[in-house]
Amino acid sequence: MAANFIFKTTSSFFLVLCLTVIVFFTLSCFSADPDPLQDICVADLNSKIKINGYPCKPDSEVTSDDFFYSGLVTGASTDTPFGFGVKRGDVKNFPGVNTQGLSVNRVDIRPGGLIPFHVHPRASEANFVLKGTCLVGFITTADVLYAKVRKVGDLSIIPRGLVHVVVNVGQKKAVLIAIFNSQLPGIAEIPNNMFNSTPTIADYILAKNFRVDKKVIAIIKSKFGNQTKIAKI
Repeated sequence: MAANFIFKTTSSFFLVLCLTVIVFFTLSCFSADPDPLQDICVADLNSKIKINGYPCKPDSEVTSDDFFYSGLVTGASTDTPFGFGVKRGDVKNFPGVNTQGLSVNRVDIRPGGLIPFHVHPRASEANFVLKGTCLVGFITTADVLYAKVRKVGDLSIIPRGLVHVVVNVGQKKAVLIAIFNSQLPGIAEIPNNMFNSTPTIADYILAKNFRVDKKVIAIIKSKFGNQTKIAKI
């Protein structure tokens, strides 16, 4: 009986915390996107009109399914070069969040895996640990690293546009819920930006930036040559 009570209490705590974070980010004062000008604006992903965001579907075509999403129930495969997988709840996958200034992702990381250094140019990020133990860290523009190991129930914040990384330092798979104050936060993947761009950055430029020989750059680039870019976060 006591064990059941503890389980229910813990589950309720996580649920309340998740809902609190989601409500926090949906407040217009915390949103990185423009305020909505109507009650609903379900994204018309098939529209040929290009605007800052997505045009609205006609109200006559909107259904309840546009506002309910089950895409985060199961995790993505972690059988990837960096050992993590992402299920996204952004406007491209969940059209109902269009104009709401919010998106939610699920990230699964295998033991020893990591989400490599990256930035989100259009959003701040809150990470809630559902399972496992992770090292979460970000670097400011003053080159100061802020990092801490986070466990189940812990929350962390990544300021908008700053380079950050998440590493599974536990013995089991880790699961994080990443909440953004943008319907499409965007991502710049530092390793791929540097070594797998199209067209490629000249070796001598990278060599000067990293203060190494061009042969080192060539070796690093060879690791990315036949690799699909890491999962978008």
